[in-house]
Amino acid sequence: MTETTQETKTDSGKKILATALKVILGIVLIVLGLALVIRWWEALFTVIRGCLGLFLILAGLITLAIAKE
Repeated sequence: MTETTQETKTDSGKKILATALKVILGIVLIVLGLALVIRWWEALFTVIRGCLGLFLILAGLITLAIAKE
């Protein structure tokens, strides 16, 4: 084998390993996030209810800005 072919295989192996680690890390983070949402559902629901008024104000401002044109 030539040296360039050997380097190409090594680089390809590193890319595959890096991609696999990223996928595993992504799955772990998703599982942890879901666990925290389930654990703190009541607190999350309180935050969502608290933000609902601000969201409606923002939606109204955007609607008025569009209607102004």
